[in-house]
Amino acid sequence: MPPAKKPRGEVTRGTTAPNRLRRVDRWIAATQTGPLRAGARPLAVDLGYGASPVTTFELYTRLRAVAPRLEVVGIEIEPERVAAGHALLAALREPGRPPGAYEGLSFRRGGFELPVPRPPALVRAFNVLRQYDEPAAWRAWDDLRARLAPSGVLVEGTCDEIGRRAVWATLTEDGPQTITFAAHLGSLDRPSALAERLPKTLIYRNVPGEPVHALLTAFDRCWATAAPHSAFGPRARWVEAVSLLAQTHPVLTRPPYGGRNRWRVGEVTLPWTAVDPYSR
Repeated sequence: MPPAKKPRGEVTRGTTAPNRLRRVDRWIAATQTGPLRAGARPLAVDLGYGASPVTTFELYTRLRAVAPRLEVVGIEIEPERVAAGHALLAALREPGRPPGAYEGLSFRRGGFELPVPRPPALVRAFNVLRQYDEPAAWRAWDDLRARLAPSGVLVEGTCDEIGRRAVWATLTEDGPQTITFAAHLGSLDRPSALAERLPKTLIYRNVPGEPVHALLTAFDRCWATAAPHSAFGPRARWVEAVSLLAQTHPVLTRPPYGGRNRWRVGEVTLPWTAVDPYSR
């Protein structure tokens, strides 16, 4: 038997924690039901889940609530991390559990090559490209989106250690589609504080003259203008700031991506063209 190919990609720090990815999971469950329900056996991949498999387990439970047929595979380069996933499955399926408990949840070793039996409807890749430079991050995006199912989506982004601030992009086989900014509003001093969580394809672009810098600068101005709404709480201030931003930028204002229900949980989604460094 030929030796197994080395997984493609670099080992991440592995930092993770329960509920760290709750914001993006909640957003996926609300906005991506089409891909998640497509076909008889839709597949989702959690790429680079880290030292603990807990976020893969959380992805499975959250998405199964809206897509009961969905299978979820957690993929990691490090064998020890894959072993931790198998240990979690063994614990979840110990005697006394209902037959078939957590069916459709699995873990395997791999990287950007995505060693799964069929093209996935969803790939969530969070906090896996932080150590890459910008050109390598673009190549990783191209590699992953090329492996998606025809209606599939890649959700790639970054969050802080406890999941209070996050930014993610969505991509299809046609390229980047949207960018979402999400925050715990009670601890947010200004929207541009989210800049440190930009995808690696954008983080070095947050300088004057670049679209993402112009967007965040405008968002800060809207945030300042909306300050009187703080009397009604940080949610009210955020909703007003997003409403003001929508007057000058292409904020998505209709469900499932936009509207007050999404804004009230501390989110705003825009088309990728609003930040695309190559669209000028």
